[in-house]
Amino acid sequence: MSLHVDITKKFKGFSLQVKFSTDKERLGLLGASGCGKSMTLKCIAGIEKPDEGSIILNDRVLFDSQKKIDLSPQQRKAGYLFQNYALFPNMTVEENIGCGLKGSKKDKKPRVDQMIELLHIKDLGKRYPMQLSGGQQQRVALARILAYEPDVLMFDEPFSALDAYLKENLQQELLMVLKECHKDIIIVSHNRDEIYGLCEKIAIINSGNLVLTGNTADIFQKPVKLAAARLTGCKNISSAKKVSEYEVEALEWGMVLKTEERVSEHTRYVGIRAHDIMPAEEITEENSTPCIPFRFTDSPFEKNIILSSNSGKLWWKISKAYWTNTLKEKIPEYIKLPKASLMLLE
Repeated sequence: MSLHVDITKKFKGFSLQVKFSTDKERLGLLGASGCGKSMTLKCIAGIEKPDEGSIILNDRVLFDSQKKIDLSPQQRKAGYLFQNYALFPNMTVEENIGCGLKGSKKDKKPRVDQMIELLHIKDLGKRYPMQLSGGQQQRVALARILAYEPDVLMFDEPFSALDAYLKENLQQELLMVLKECHKDIIIVSHNRDEIYGLCEKIAIINSGNLVLTGNTADIFQKPVKLAAARLTGCKNISSAKKVSEYEVEALEWGMVLKTEERVSEHTRYVGIRAHDIMPAEEITEENSTPCIPFRFTDSPFEKNIILSSNSGKLWWKISKAYWTNTLKEKIPEYIKLPKASLMLLE
C-alpha cells in the first residue's frame, strides 16, 4: 500500500475516526460540510496533529502517536491544494510555480516551463493572480504543487469557487492531468457528481466516522449503509421490516416490496433512486402503487414529481423529453419500484 491512514482526533462534541488505504489511485472523501473531510487532509499534511494513530506514506512514517513520530509539513512531501488556491498575490505565475523549488531562478526555469506546458498556461507566465480567472488560478496552483513533486496530492473542494460551466470543463482537464500523475491522490468534496467523475475509489465520512469505502461505481449502485445512500444522493428511503427472504415492508410507503437481493437480518431501510421509478400499466404489476402527485418542481432538463405514498413521499425524476414524448405530459395511474433498483440498507 502507498498511503495508510488510521487516526483519531477529538474535538469538543465531535470525534474524527478514519481508517483507509490507497495504492496509486484517486480516492474521494465524500461527506457533508463539517463531517471531518478537510481535517483528514490537514492531518495527513501535518497542519493538524491527530490524538492517536498513524499515517504512513510509501513505507515512510509521517505520524505515529505510539512511536512519538510527527514529521513537519515540509518533511512529508504532501501536495495540498487549498480551496482558495493560496497563490502569492505579489508573485507572477512563473514565480508562484517556482517558489517551492530549490536553486536559482535559472535552475528552476526548466521545471517551471514543464509545468506551464503541462497545465496549458503558456500565456499567463508574467501575470499576477489578481489578473487570472478562477479556473486559471486553479491551474497555476496545481502547477505549483506538481512542480514540487509530492508523494501524495490532496485537493480540498477544488471546484467550490467556480461556476457550473467552468467547473465541468476543468473537471475533465484535471482528470486528464491526474491520470498521468501515478501518485496517491485524495479529493475532498461534498459534491457526489465531482467524486463520481474524478475518483476510482470512495470513502464516505459521516459525522467524523468513515462508514464505507470501496469502488466508486459499486458504492453508488449498492451503498449498503443508510448514510452512504443519503450522501450519494438517494432521496427515497423508508424504514423497512423483513417479511421473507426476498420481501420487505416499506413502512413509510405502505408497501410490501419484492427484492432481487436477499434480505438480511441487518436490513433496516429500503431505498430507490428517484430516476429508477417507472410507470406501471396495472396495479397488479410487481411492486406497483397508485401514482398520487403531491407537488411538481422543474429543473432545466428534468421534471421532479413528488408523490404521496401512505405517510411518506416518493421523488420521481424524469427527463423532460420522456415527460413530453413518452408520457405525453400525463401522470400515469400507477408507478412501480423495480426490484433490481431497490437498495437494502443497514
